[in-house]
Amino acid sequence: MVVTAQPDIDSALKASQCVTKTHFALADYLKAGQTMAEIDTFVAEVLESLDCRSAFLRYKIPGHPPFPSHACLSLNDCIVHGTHDLTDMPLKPGDIFSIDIGVMHKGWVGDAAWTYAIEHASDDALRLMECGKESLRKGLATIKPGRPLMDWARAVHQFVEKESGLFLVKNLGGHGYGRTLHGSPFLSNRMPRHRAEWPDAFKTFEPGLLLAVEPMLAIGTGETRNAPRSWPIYTADGSLSVHYEADVRVTEDGVANLTEGMCELPDVVG
Repeated sequence: MVVTAQPDIDSALKASQCVTKTHFALADYLKAGQTMAEIDTFVAEVLESLDCRSAFLRYKIPGHPPFPSHACLSLNDCIVHGTHDLTDMPLKPGDIFSIDIGVMHKGWVGDAAWTYAIEHASDDALRLMECGKESLRKGLATIKPGRPLMDWARAVHQFVEKESGLFLVKNLGGHGYGRTLHGSPFLSNRMPRHRAEWPDAFKTFEPGLLLAVEPMLAIGTGETRNAPRSWPIYTADGSLSVHYEADVRVTEDGVANLTEGMCELPDVVG
């Protein structure tokens, strides 16, 4: 969605700030011993306190049941779309936990994710997390009006796979948003092998465009697995994954990160 009127710009920012505030509340709350169901209930309570509702709860796509949770809660080898009933086992020290928060606030969507380590993390996990954050920063630096969307993918792909030796998850990427959760264009994190693989690649960043940009990385593979009619998506080899997502608005000069405050979130919590 393209927004140019100041009231709409302000409304989009406020929705994104609700996401940022929810993540900071989570960073203070998360600890070993909590269950997915308890964490999802906490998210629901925070959203209510911010005059929001979940943009994910009961969300529908073809071939899937309505999404059952207030947040996407993705643990270790679960890349995205984890649910509160993913497991009834409580969090344990060393778990890597990606949380995607989507809100609807006064008619506008905010949608951003961060990855947390519970109490401590292995060297490999910390390297993966740092690569995810840095790939987001490098991708944001490429967003300029009039430039093709492929600039984003080129920077992220080069850094993650060529320079860092890690893997971007295939067939998942960012998207436009605004008054609805998902819209065009699709923003791949990987360079396409041919034009048909990513038809939006040569579209350009236009002033006012709202995008949820979201690198998803894994240690061992870019391939995925998931059960039919099931939401959670896992790494095919069971290796650790991370997910970082920011809301941005393309400006006349470059890009405004509407969830910039999330860059101050801790890596390790609890």
